[in-house]
Amino acid sequence: MLKFFIMEVRSEKMEQAKQESEKIRLSGLDKNELEALMETLGEKKFRAGQVFSWLYVKNAKTFDEMSDIKKDLREKLKECAIITDVKIKTKQISSDGTLKYLLEYKDGNTAECVLMRFDNRANLTACVSSQIGCAMGCKFCATGRRGIIRNLEPYEILEQILTIQRDTGLKVTNVVFMGQGEPFNNYENVIRAIELINTCLTIGIRRITVSTCGIVPKIYDVSNEDLVPTLAISLHAPNSVLREKIMPVEKRYNLADLKKALQHYSEKTGKRVTLEYVLIGKLNDTKECAAELAHFMKDLKCNVNLIPYNPVEPCDNGALTFKKPDKKDIMKFKYILEASGKKVTVRLERGADIDAACGQLKGKMELAQNGKS
Repeated sequence: MLKFFIMEVRSEKMEQAKQESEKIRLSGLDKNELEALMETLGEKKFRAGQVFSWLYVKNAKTFDEMSDIKKDLREKLKECAIITDVKIKTKQISSDGTLKYLLEYKDGNTAECVLMRFDNRANLTACVSSQIGCAMGCKFCATGRRGIIRNLEPYEILEQILTIQRDTGLKVTNVVFMGQGEPFNNYENVIRAIELINTCLTIGIRRITVSTCGIVPKIYDVSNEDLVPTLAISLHAPNSVLREKIMPVEKRYNLADLKKALQHYSEKTGKRVTLEYVLIGKLNDTKECAAELAHFMKDLKCNVNLIPYNPVEPCDNGALTFKKPDKKDIMKFKYILEASGKKVTVRLERGADIDAACGQLKGKMELAQNGKS
């Protein structure tokens, strides 16, 4: 009898999962799409505005929370829809207050996102992933060790921010596409996600930054978008010879072509770009490298963000030979760049104790569960 009971329970769970998979997912639907859904359900359009508010302003986790929506509509929604199909698999809290989430998507794949908080700032910044894994293979970055699995859909990117807001009850004010993946290798989905972040979460385009390792054609494309995000460039070397050693993208899109694209971006949009530069001890943190970088950027409209290298686990991709720069070398590098008249900052390290700092995201727990290193 027990055997048949277990089989019956399993059958019910499978049927429930099937029914849930056929339901409409509301997360990621814009107001027009919600209006179309209300029309299908025989409801008036204004109900879409109510649902929209509960999804994106009040961060509702359940339909029962939607108290100003009539009960029969809530019951209809329960029957035909779910709020999200994304789940928090793990959550880690850093000693500095940084939160890192490992999210599980409908197909079982996972990606990470991070909430960064700073004691002296009102801003709450969400660092989101654009892909599961990454194909770019930068030698100093943990994410590339996972390889590329797939692109994230627009709603899956948006859901990273919504999950943070639902879990913490806080309002994200800034978004940076600096998590797993190369955003411009998932260009269409990232642009759509930016539209949703801007219209659904009312986060201004000036508060949205996309970081790319330099996919030159897409830099030209993004310059022509209606919503143009701030652009951050993962540069990390002042010349092509050194850059090619640590960033394979240099073989396809070299520094000279990248510089032309950045000049076009600034001329077309009026925006300043941020040059991101990971300082690796005794490799690219020398006075000579600083002088070369100063020369490279002299006719660019840019700021510079220096990022002390964050160690990743030993592997066979060259990271074993990398080390953190000395503080005195960081300050010398910064001084030389500042002498060129550019604004230079050294990025505050956030979440390094939970592998949430720059270059450390890779789904560590998920890899461990799958028996990978």
